[in-house]
Amino acid sequence: MKAKNCLIFGGSGQIGRHLIRKLTKNNYKVTVVTRNLHQKGYAIKTQANAGYIDIVEANIFDELKIRKLFSKTDICINLIGILHEKGKSTTFKNIHTIFPSLLAKLCKEYKIEQFIHLSALGINDATDSDYAKSKLDGEVNIQKNFSLATILRPSVVYSVDDNFTTNFMTLLNRLPAFPLYYRGRTKFMPIHCSDLTDIIYQVISKTIHSKIIECVGPETISLKDILNKLLKLINKNRFLFSLPLFVANISASFFQLFPTPLITRDQIKLLQYDNIVSGKYQTNFDIGVPSICIFEEEVEKYCYMWREGGKFSTKKYNSIN
Repeated sequence: MKAKNCLIFGGSGQIGRHLIRKLTKNNYKVTVVTRNLHQKGYAIKTQANAGYIDIVEANIFDELKIRKLFSKTDICINLIGILHEKGKSTTFKNIHTIFPSLLAKLCKEYKIEQFIHLSALGINDATDSDYAKSKLDGEVNIQKNFSLATILRPSVVYSVDDNFTTNFMTLLNRLPAFPLYYRGRTKFMPIHCSDLTDIIYQVISKTIHSKIIECVGPETISLKDILNKLLKLINKNRFLFSLPLFVANISASFFQLFPTPLITRDQIKLLQYDNIVSGKYQTNFDIGVPSICIFEEEVEKYCYMWREGGKFSTKKYNSIN
């Protein structure tokens, strides 16, 4: 049987690297598009089985170059997303709305078998968020242009390579106190990157079409509980305090001026809404791909980097006096 070709956008991130390993291990050929081959090429290529990967350097809005890739593609996977805007080109509208629409049109034109698009959980409710609106508009345009598309909506994704648990543990390790927005009541269903990768792989291998699938982990955890779990894992005691909304917005206005903001005003808006299953769509459990990774157990495997003593601060070494 001829190996199918997967065209991946966003292959250098944590989800992309996990997915490249999974696909090439199972005899899928992948072509990964990256903006900077010199910077990202090695990190991408070393994830794959030899002979099963090609890396192409291209601007995602270079339609002529992107179009050429579709002539030898069976499956298109879009993992590209941003949490904050940067400059005139890296905007929510460009990345989450316009680019996915372009891919959907090309999928239809070239009769691609599957188009899998990674969106986000909870975007239906967060109507006052530019991030959520751009994600939702992107989904609408995809469904309009390529009806066979499968849209995955994950809750927050975590792993040793994430920008979620690792950033929180860095801040909790350094700061004597940490602010809670909306009293830390926002609920999440964190999903481990390997579980999300399994879902994407099953969607491909089972040829699942025309669905919105909410991708979640097995637990529902509030933001405050997440922070307390992380503090326990890195053996730190920190004061968690509720921050008034007007103060939060003022601080976010300052932080979003940084090249990599700690938080933005748009993200504060998102925290008003729980990031859990809506009950309106199927979940990964419904399609027979349950998440098995438990948040605290998985983070414990890599949290030693934020403990006193680093890798020698494991329970094994701590128990020896």
